[in-house]
Amino acid sequence: MSTPDTVSDPAAEAGAPKRKGWFARLRDGLSRSSERLTDGITGIFTKRKLDDEALEELEELLISADLGPATAAKLTADLAQGRFDKEVTAEEVRSHLAEAVAKILEPAAVALTPDRSAQPFTVLVVGVNGAGKTTTIGKLADQWRGDGLSVMVAAGDTFRAAAIGQLKVWAERAGVPIVAGEPGADAAGLSFDALARAKREGSDILLIDTAGRLQNKDSLMAELQKIIRVLKKQDEAAPHAVLLVLDATTGQNAKNQVEVFRNMVQVTGLVVTKLDGSARGGVLVALAEGFGLPVHAVGVGEGIDDLRPFDPKQFARSLMGLEA
Repeated sequence: MSTPDTVSDPAAEAGAPKRKGWFARLRDGLSRSSERLTDGITGIFTKRKLDDEALEELEELLISADLGPATAAKLTADLAQGRFDKEVTAEEVRSHLAEAVAKILEPAAVALTPDRSAQPFTVLVVGVNGAGKTTTIGKLADQWRGDGLSVMVAAGDTFRAAAIGQLKVWAERAGVPIVAGEPGADAAGLSFDALARAKREGSDILLIDTAGRLQNKDSLMAELQKIIRVLKKQDEAAPHAVLLVLDATTGQNAKNQVEVFRNMVQVTGLVVTKLDGSARGGVLVALAEGFGLPVHAVGVGEGIDDLRPFDPKQFARSLMGLEA
């Protein structure tokens, strides 16, 4: 995914405030998370030595910010090396943590690059209802179309009429064709037809939305596995990517969702949305540390260009309330 070209905005030309750049939006989006961490670290390390009690308080703070127990323990142990029983400032602690978090995130920060040899590169998008699957599809479609690729989307969440309608709106906004049926239609059959059409029309990419109701895991698993089976009848390698979309506001529950969906389908990468509405931005670190899956993109707003690959250093420094 590349950054879309800037489009002329009449309102901006007329003197309206310019839209902030991506890093500024990321920093603003993570402000609730960073304020919690900044205030907490300042409270712990005001004219104080890095002793066992301070480390325990810091570990509890990191856990409360949804970095997870394992990551919190690793970060505090790393901080203690060479600094134990020495006086440290809050700024030193935040800088050190930012560097350590960036190292954890670096292996996970992998943009999703479509394989041009696949015709089309088929992406199955999964996740619970409300996580942001449909908007993620719309944003990815817009970005890839901006890169000069031909994109088609399929409304495979046939369980909810609202999901079909929402994807139609996003498809129109992104300027891409959509394959959609009536509510209650067979999702696997629709996905099969979408792939056949994408092949006929020479599309570079096919993005398929799916249902995300977890009330009955068995039926959802059966539906997702059926979709994959019918796709493989046309292309043994399809789907070429299975993206799991996670809502950052759910905090540690996002880890449970990764485990559930990995048992259902072979998840190849993650997209984390709604970082702008969450004080739980640390969950991204816990996901990167805990699962080793690529985090292809993060979302910090509802705008069509508010989903981007992330820079580990920028993200970590924003999380700790530091300038880039």
